[in-house]
Amino acid sequence: MEFYVTAGPGTESALRDELSELGFRSARLNRGGIPFFGEWEDGWRACLETRLGQRVMVVMGRFPARDVQQLYDGARELPWLDVITPQHTFAVAAYAHESCGENPNFVALKVKDAIVDSMRDQLGQRSSVSKDDPDLRVFVYWAREKATVYLDLSGEPLFKRGYRQAGGEAPIKETLAAAVLRMSGWDRKTPLVDPMCGSGTLVIEAALWAANVAPGLWRQRFGFERWANFSEDDARRLAELRGQLRGQGHGQPPRITGFDLDDAVLATAQDNARAAGLRLSFRKMPLRELQPDGTRRLLVANPPYGVRLDADNQLYQELCAAVQRLHGWRVALIVGNPRAIAGIRLRPEAEYPLTNGSIECRLVIYEVP
Repeated sequence: MEFYVTAGPGTESALRDELSELGFRSARLNRGGIPFFGEWEDGWRACLETRLGQRVMVVMGRFPARDVQQLYDGARELPWLDVITPQHTFAVAAYAHESCGENPNFVALKVKDAIVDSMRDQLGQRSSVSKDDPDLRVFVYWAREKATVYLDLSGEPLFKRGYRQAGGEAPIKETLAAAVLRMSGWDRKTPLVDPMCGSGTLVIEAALWAANVAPGLWRQRFGFERWANFSEDDARRLAELRGQLRGQGHGQPPRITGFDLDDAVLATAQDNARAAGLRLSFRKMPLRELQPDGTRRLLVANPPYGVRLDADNQLYQELCAAVQRLHGWRVALIVGNPRAIAGIRLRPEAEYPLTNGSIECRLVIYEVP
């Protein structure tokens, strides 16, 4: 079976590395996501173990589609009764390359028609569409006279880990936080500091990764558990897999600390950490008090930027000054406007374009001499 794990823009290489380390076969670099091959349980495991992946999908079928009629005919022939019954709900989303000459919404509508017509022909009944909470999510990719139909195993997007009690004013998604940590070069042993921790996402994701705790263990249910072919035996095997992954977590991570100036968000961060089963240190401290102490650390931060929050020049001045004095530290900053950190008089070791929500930004990494 062929699976496809979707990636946030700019994180594809990091996701490929993660999936390879997790033992998934034939994970290869691809724009927008990473395909791999395996059995059903490999798809379940990907949902539970990937930190960076946004969704895990399985290929249901591929077929030639020179026009909308061929697209409809090909989709209608797929074995829909394997995964849904008239009692199930579903939703269809689509991508149509400009060469197809069709609107993605119209493409999704035609595939929806193919599904319900196929069911009606075989059973005399059809499933209903539910855009908000469907039992089955279908995605169609149509480009260069070929269509691929995917089924989404995830259900809710995988950044929804299940431990977040609340967020701050502009929280970073958990999947992007995990990507930033991996791309920063962190070895999971070096002490880590987030001096603008907000609701604690970067700090919590760091601690979970360091302790080898699978990020999907807090999810109550994945999309594939609602499909018609998910049996009681499958549920038993999934429970066993969850148990195995729980047993792989180990010990306390290195010292990981979050600072902020807002008492309310620090309380939220502590609540989120407890919900994730972690004991972490969160303290109120201004940037100007952050000083080197002879221990090498990684500073990672997602300061306010772009349209998410009003720019605060003083905050960036303090951040730049802090970085300059952290001799021997490694620093990874997510910035919307590189000019905001022009006060850091160091050449970046690396820069990566990313997208945080709808905002284009960059991950900028420094080694402070």
